[in-house]
Amino acid sequence: MADPATSTAPQPVKAPVPTPSGPRRTAFAEGVDRARAAATTEPGRLRVIGAVLALLVLAFGAVTAWQTTDRAAAADDVLHKSQPLSSDAADIYRSLAGANTAASDGFLAGGQETATSRQRYEDNIDNAAEKLVHAANSADADSASTEYIVKLNTMLPEYKGLVERARTYNRQGFPVGGAYLRYANQKMQDEMLPAAQELYDSENRRLQDDYGDATPYPWAAIALGVVALAGLAWAQHRNYRRTNRVLNHGLVAATATTTVVLLWLVVGHSVARAGLDDSYDHGVRSLNVLHDARIASLKARGNENLTLVARGAETVKVTADGKDVTLDKYDHDFTTDMNDLGKGLAQAAKLADDEAGEKPVASAESNMAEWKERHTAARAQDDNGNYEQALALVIGGKNATGACFDSVDDNLATALGHERDEFRKAASGGLNAMTGLPIGAAVLAVLGAAGAVLGIGRRLSEYR
Repeated sequence: MADPATSTAPQPVKAPVPTPSGPRRTAFAEGVDRARAAATTEPGRLRVIGAVLALLVLAFGAVTAWQTTDRAAAADDVLHKSQPLSSDAADIYRSLAGANTAASDGFLAGGQETATSRQRYEDNIDNAAEKLVHAANSADADSASTEYIVKLNTMLPEYKGLVERARTYNRQGFPVGGAYLRYANQKMQDEMLPAAQELYDSENRRLQDDYGDATPYPWAAIALGVVALAGLAWAQHRNYRRTNRVLNHGLVAATATTTVVLLWLVVGHSVARAGLDDSYDHGVRSLNVLHDARIASLKARGNENLTLVARGAETVKVTADGKDVTLDKYDHDFTTDMNDLGKGLAQAAKLADDEAGEKPVASAESNMAEWKERHTAARAQDDNGNYEQALALVIGGKNATGACFDSVDDNLATALGHERDEFRKAASGGLNAMTGLPIGAAVLAVLGAAGAVLGIGRRLSEYR
């Protein structure tokens, strides 16, 4: 027997352990390979098509909801925030100018100042203060408007103090009262009204920005809607070519809901845009022109009064026919303001698009023409040294220039009220056209995506 230790019998050989030839594949790469392999089969391709269609429809709904929400919010700001604030800023300017005019009216009357004149001054001051409080509550803390509001709130009590001193000295017969009134007017003209103008311009820029956010077409949503419809149409055509079945209920439902959302989006936004454009063209533009015209009339009345208060104490040199001519400063400013008023009324008449808007503007133009004639007669009396007769032609009864100014102011107030109503109607129509669109688009998109998935699922069931 052979010794096991020296036996030459072959021993069992162990199989070699394979060593990896490259880096280990990740789970993601393997998943991609499996998906690629699955896509080579018809069920796999159907699953990919269903997923893509569902994503397209959902993306269309999401972008539609996002863009229409932003535009609806901007339209709401136009109607309920920026335009009312712009009007408030214009009212602040008008109230300040009106207070200045009423102060000069009362000063000319002296001891015979009427309760109506005094009340007009107080009402304008109170209205300016109230509108400033409202503007302060609505303005952003770091906005330019806040700076002007703070400035006006600081200067308003100072102005009132100057006017009260002027009245006190005037009742006592001291000429220094006229100096205080001119100083108050200078503060109003050089500091307060420019600040009010800046506030008005700032709020108008804010209004323009809101219009700019509300009116552009939602092109991204529209483009996605067209792509989604094209994808659904291709899927149904592909289905028809492979099965000869004309309709797939799920895909038809997805197409219908996507079409409804796209039409709702295009038509609704077009109607909203038309309403907002109309609110600007026949509302905001007219309001701005009428505000400017009313302010011009107030400034003209104030300068007309100050012409009699100063009695030539302040002059200005102008060039006429190549020669330097010295004129009464306030009378020269009155002429400038009346020219501005005439231009404003002419522009307002062009913008008015119905009888209710045209009638008060035409009446204001007639009142202005009469005002100019009476002012010329008053200046003639004052230049001839007949101060009392000139005063009667300015602050007297129904035949004085004051009556013409009141008629101009009343007619402009009527026109402003009408144009405000026109703005609200048009802007409300624009806003209402987008009501429900964001939520409706989102809900219909979900239903459309579900329809696409169910439609593809119906085809997949045929392979089981």
